[in-house]
Amino acid sequence: QENFSLTPPAPKGLFLTDNCGIAHTAQGRHQPQYNNAYPTEPTMSHAPTPEPQTMDIQRILSLLPHRYPFLLVDRVVECVPGSHIRAYKNVSVNEPFFQGHFPGVPIMPGVLILEALAQTGGLLAAAGMGDLEGKLFLFTGLDGVKFRRQVVPGDRLDLECGNMRMKLRLCKMEARAYVDGKLAAEAQITAAIGDRP
Repeated sequence: QENFSLTPPAPKGLFLTDNCGIAHTAQGRHQPQYNNAYPTEPTMSHAPTPEPQTMDIQRILSLLPHRYPFLLVDRVVECVPGSHIRAYKNVSVNEPFFQGHFPGVPIMPGVLILEALAQTGGLLAAAGMGDLEGKLFLFTGLDGVKFRRQVVPGDRLDLECGNMRMKLRLCKMEARAYVDGKLAAEAQITAAIGDRP
């Protein structure tokens, strides 16, 4: 059985410095960092590390099937296919879910924070794949879900996924959401690549 623990053994290639692929500085910023930990054998060859990329809303719309009011990623500030992704959603008071959750005390539903993380993870997986025509990323599981703080209108919800594992048509990754550098939610997300009906 494949090991998806929070602290996997150190791999023999490019590896991230924490479980979600994010290093946290004293200023509250989280910058992905990685180490070249290649073996010393001169006969081994390694594929080059993919270049970091950004995604604007048009690129996001081309990769995700979600549309308003259920598209929950505004921009990707860094994505290294097969490694990690950093994105965000600006949480506005005009979000439709605030009308009922809750009147007079608007709080972003926790399940929608998880959905935003899942969409971010879908972008990470899609960035490293070829033609996705007729394909969908579908939730198959959530583990270790924890909510640490409320998300309210005016917050910028920073979304980070990393430590991705791919096996056949399944992918699993660590996901975390932050507000002002403080952890708001975390989970291990499992998704499957399925055919669009």
